[in-house]
Amino acid sequence: MDRLSPEKRSWLMSRVTSKNTSPELMVRVLLHRLGYRFRLHGRGLRGKPDIVFSKKRKVVFVHGCFWHGHVGCRLGRLPQSNLDFWAPKIERTRTRDQETVSALEAEGWQSLVIWQCELKDIDSLTERLTAFLGHPRS
Repeated sequence: MDRLSPEKRSWLMSRVTSKNTSPELMVRVLLHRLGYRFRLHGRGLRGKPDIVFSKKRKVVFVHGCFWHGHVGCRLGRLPQSNLDFWAPKIERTRTRDQETVSALEAEGWQSLVIWQCELKDIDSLTERLTAFLGHPRS
């Protein structure tokens, strides 16, 4: 049973955005501090990646654990109510994400997915990003 009324839940869900989320902003600030420069929300690319490094042909997706169904993460668990709606919705998102990464790879792009829960360990995240992107000026 949902602890919020249907009206309150609807209002709350209407506030969820697809761009400029808190996790995405944290990754962008970290990348900028590390010396990387990038474009946002690549309109010409499949899936509109959150962060685009055109010269390197690399993209970064910042996924919310719940919305993208992060397997094995406590934040990625399905809700207890309305499973007939949420289970297929999250599964479609997972499938779409996989298809997007595959299509970008076929076009010569490399992709990195950063999960919301990974933002707790900034040192590890920094290592992943620099390993993926190389030196900021190359």
